[in-house]
Amino acid sequence: MDKRFPFVDWFRNSSPYINAHRGRTFVILIEGEAMARGRGEQLIQDLALLHTLGVRLVVVFGIRPQVRQALDAAGITPGQHQGRCVAEGEVMACIERVAAEQLLWLEARFSLGLPNTPMHGVELSAISGNLVMAKPLGVREGVDFDHSGEVRRVRTQAIEGLLEQGALVVLPPLGFSSTGEVFDLDASDVAQHAAMALSADKLILLGEASGLCDASGQLQRQLTPAEAGPLLNQAPPGSELARHLEAACQAARHGVARTHLLSWHDHDALLGELFTRDGVGTMITRHRYEQLRSAELADIGGLLELLEPLEQRGMLVPRSRERLEHEIDDYLVIERDGMIIGCAALHRFDDAEMGELACVAVHDDYRGGARGELLLAELERRARRQGLSALFALSTHTTHWFFEHGFRLADLEALPPLRRDTYNHARKSKVLIKSLG
Repeated sequence: MDKRFPFVDWFRNSSPYINAHRGRTFVILIEGEAMARGRGEQLIQDLALLHTLGVRLVVVFGIRPQVRQALDAAGITPGQHQGRCVAEGEVMACIERVAAEQLLWLEARFSLGLPNTPMHGVELSAISGNLVMAKPLGVREGVDFDHSGEVRRVRTQAIEGLLEQGALVVLPPLGFSSTGEVFDLDASDVAQHAAMALSADKLILLGEASGLCDASGQLQRQLTPAEAGPLLNQAPPGSELARHLEAACQAARHGVARTHLLSWHDHDALLGELFTRDGVGTMITRHRYEQLRSAELADIGGLLELLEPLEQRGMLVPRSRERLEHEIDDYLVIERDGMIIGCAALHRFDDAEMGELACVAVHDDYRGGARGELLLAELERRARRQGLSALFALSTHTTHWFFEHGFRLADLEALPPLRRDTYNHARKSKVLIKSLG
């Protein structure tokens, strides 16, 4: 069939995410480099689209490059300590001016609604204010940070009220004190505390990097705070990586379901991360969203959907819903963001102290990620705990995979009597056995 509009399939597949995100609260940090490099216009269009789809948005913006440029133009060299700028006198005056200019620019762009523009017809109220309370960093290691501060608290009730009215809340990297002072804040610190205070569904950090990579340069799709810890320890103090990782890990530990590290260089990053199953960056989450677990009756529909294509190709024996329900306690599944993408079963034959490794399946889109090996390893552990001495499998298509994982060919007579009696001679499946001794 000729597909003249390929985006239609993408749009159909994104509908579960459109429904899932509606009414959710996202805190999004846009680092100042994105604005300085001309990415502001499209990001604002993407944010307007999210607002139109019913997402409750709190947008935090950074101003580091803009402040550096203004200070250079004024011939001012600020002090630096522990990765932070010392915001004294002239420096703080410059920071306040740049923050005000950037806020006005954002509010103007969110008001854009000319015909023939992506913002046409969007009624969007972008509101800011004294929504973040701050305290001074004080004197550290003999250095007086003056008006450099940190977040004391976020005015949660006020922000919630604005979101309930349909407004988009904009937070500059500034905080206010009960003494009427203004403090320079780190934008990622503002985003982290806002996300935690609001119990946000997502914290999204748009920076230079496309996520976190391992030693071989492979993008890490998902990490827990514990797994991200070594990377945080290695990051230079005050660097964007250190600031973003600290915010992500703290948010995850304090109830923010998911934090996404994305690159503003990638024009599709924000929407790609939110409306596709695999996303494009790194996600920090307290609990893994791809997990290996025991199957439950609620998984039957997902199992049937996973197994049907393999059954049609003759790779697996068809299994009815009733059979799966009866044997559900034998199954392990790999669940990814609500979708069953892998499964395997261990059927016990206690009379022979053997177990059958059956129904090993991984979704076509998720092959090559060692998920089959993960299922096999867990079932081997279960078999040993249950006192079984060997595993066997019957295969027509994947015998070499079993060879690679320690199985050997065997005769039909090696099967337990009960399984030998039900062997399907028409399929001519190979018998493979692995000792667990």
